[in-house]
Amino acid sequence: MNPPARKDDLYAIDLSGATWRKSSYSNGGNHCVEITDLPGGGVAVRDSKHPERDALRYTADEWTAFRQGVLDGLL
Repeated sequence: MNPPARKDDLYAIDLSGATWRKSSYSNGGNHCVEITDLPGGGVAVRDSKHPERDALRYTADEWTAFRQGVLDGLL
């Protein structure tokens, strides 16, 4: 298992060859976000309508907190 990445390290990763995925709930539409996994459990998120824009990058802890907030109905 890779050690947790620092935020600065996540933005240094080249995503040009990344494999992006959408939620199965998107029904193949183009109005959603896509994610790709990063080293250390981090995640990059981009707008599927504008994939040329830089993706936001989250550490594993940030992504876990976001997901938990969604599951708890806080977001």
